[in-house]
Amino acid sequence: MATVKEYSVEEKLASVLKLQKIDSKLDEIQVLKGELPIEVKDLEDEIEGLNTRQSHIENEIKGIQDFVASKKTAIKDAEALIKKYEKQQDNVKNNREFEAITKEMEMQSLEIKLAEKHIKDANEEIKEKSRTLEVAKKAIADKEANLKHKKGELEKIVAETEKEEKAFRKESEDAKAKVDPRLLAAYEKIRKNYRNGLAVVTVERDSCGGCYNAIPPQRQAEIRQHKKIIVCEHCGRILVDNDLEATVTI
Repeated sequence: MATVKEYSVEEKLASVLKLQKIDSKLDEIQVLKGELPIEVKDLEDEIEGLNTRQSHIENEIKGIQDFVASKKTAIKDAEALIKKYEKQQDNVKNNREFEAITKEMEMQSLEIKLAEKHIKDANEEIKEKSRTLEVAKKAIADKEANLKHKKGELEKIVAETEKEEKAFRKESEDAKAKVDPRLLAAYEKIRKNYRNGLAVVTVERDSCGGCYNAIPPQRQAEIRQHKKIIVCEHCGRILVDNDLEATVTI
């Protein structure tokens, strides 16, 4: 039956320290990219929203234009009826017929005036919406220009770091496989707690290399002995000594 090798505390610390060094290299690449990935995504979302708004305004303008066209048709129909009634007036036989036709002509004239008012109001609305549309189009053009610039910057950084990042990611996965599972879980939890991603730090000038709080001399001696895993009582980071740090390379 195969036996599972038991790793010493020093070996466990060395493995998690190596993982930290690799992950820190990956963190440096992300810092180099900065906020660009987030900015690119935000710009893409904004442009999508503006394009939706532009389409909505264009549809509204089209609807108003259709309304204007229908009113112009209504005016032509009313004018045609008035001409028809004018001819009928020449052939009326009594005053009652004349008054009835006159009333119909007046109704059509009112329809024309009302349609003209609707057209005037609609054209004003089209002008207003056209101005809004131009503002939206300019905003889209500005955002797209900015997006192109940001994407160019990001693509340049990605191109410069892609090979290196890919290699470090593979190294990180390989290194994780060699870290004690419980220690790995603790490491990953600590990393998430800090923006700089440092879960394993050295003692520097008698202080924690993560939070800079003082480490008592007795505690430092225990860290150098590699007999047990020691964490900073202030920030919870895993502490290692400079001698061990110097032996772990990537």
